[in-house]
Amino acid sequence: MQLSNNKREFRFEGLFENGEKATLEYRWLKGSMVLMHTLVPASLSGKGAGSALVKYVLGHAREHHLKIIVYCPFVAKYMQSHPEYNDLIDEAYRK
Repeated sequence: MQLSNNKREFRFEGLFENGEKATLEYRWLKGSMVLMHTLVPASLSGKGAGSALVKYVLGHAREHHLKIIVYCPFVAKYMQSHPEYNDLIDEAYRK
């Protein structure tokens, strides 16, 4: 899977050899990256594609010193299993 940030479309993309694409859409709010929605093709569901994409996005946020706000249920579930990323959550939006 080839991972990239499509800044023009406000989404991170994972492109697979078969041409299918997984995406994680984001927006900006007061300097924080809002993670909106993750979409993985049905043929790739349950194979780790979504988790790999989320891990890439969280690594990007850490590398660029960004705070995140999580609206996407898939990302929220991922973060429950990976508390090492909790420091990235914008303080104003912690539960």
